[in-house]
Amino acid sequence: DGILDELKARDEVTEGTRRRLAAKAYAHTAAYDGAIAAYLSEVAAGGEEEAAKTASFPPYLTLPLERVAILRYGENPHQAGAWYRERRAPHGALALAEEVGAGGKELSFNNLVDLDAALEAVREFDRPAAAVIKHTNPCGLAVHDELSEAYRLAREGDPVSAFGGIVALNRPCDLATAQIIAETFIECVVAPYFEEDALARLEKKKKLRLVAVGEATDRKALAFKRITGGFVIQDADLTGAGEVEEAKVATKRAPTDEERAALAFAWKVCKHVKSNAIVLAQGEQVVGVGAGQMSRVQAVHLACDKAGDESKGAVLASDAFFPFPDGVLAAAERGVIAVAQPGGSVKDDEVIAACDEAGIAMVLTGVRHFRH
Repeated sequence: DGILDELKARDEVTEGTRRRLAAKAYAHTAAYDGAIAAYLSEVAAGGEEEAAKTASFPPYLTLPLERVAILRYGENPHQAGAWYRERRAPHGALALAEEVGAGGKELSFNNLVDLDAALEAVREFDRPAAAVIKHTNPCGLAVHDELSEAYRLAREGDPVSAFGGIVALNRPCDLATAQIIAETFIECVVAPYFEEDALARLEKKKKLRLVAVGEATDRKALAFKRITGGFVIQDADLTGAGEVEEAKVATKRAPTDEERAALAFAWKVCKHVKSNAIVLAQGEQVVGVGAGQMSRVQAVHLACDKAGDESKGAVLASDAFFPFPDGVLAAAERGVIAVAQPGGSVKDDEVIAACDEAGIAMVLTGVRHFRH
């Protein structure tokens, strides 16, 4: 409309409009040229068949991005920051989300990073799930047939840490869930969408940001990490479902059906916790998290301390193997009854013997889920 208005008024467009359209055209052709260069370089390196196999990692990789917004600042106030999205971002991506709530401030750098972590965590689950995130780690997460109850259980997993957190829901936010969310201070909520009465309730929270993201259609995007002078790139970690159900029972006692179901839940949560990661769960509720510790046994102590009395009868998931028996022994002292871990330590036999002595059931998944 703006272009037509200019043409009607002046019989031409302004210089500023020409510059803007030229930049847009060159950005489009640059993205197209980048895609061609990636394909041709792969064919040159290994032929058509090899190019099809390794299309995600060509010799030349161009990332066409467009700026969404200049942010108030970066991770800290002394850092400048901006938000970019991929030109081919899939439906349901956070980069395509719509802010629908009130909120006195625009989304910050840290809000966006935490929202993405929260969203990816709840998308692990088919049933209604809610997560509360602090500094990209779940401090609470639960699954329940009722979304409102899933959120209440997630918040109760660590109510102190949940204050001022980021909330993600994998179902549209209804009024019952909105009522419980509104009980405490939360920074942001992300959901596929918000029902009208839920939106009206949450908009009364003047500092709360609400983000509608739609349903995820494709989670197979590449994952990037910046290193000095470049990037390391990998496939997204999309496994997790079914790994506990198919895991090998390593101990004399096999987990009960209820314990294995709880382990499967904790296992899927654990892959979203910074390593070294330990997650304790009761049923389908997280009750304790040990995140980002330099030793695995310390992560166990932290998770059990967070859980308190809830560690008695809880199950435990570990993102990587136990290098020594001390981790499972510490868990046993706090009442943990079942463990899921990848296995693969040279001291696996000692870890298994420690579990047998304590009466703990343990399964080995054979799959590690480091998160750095």
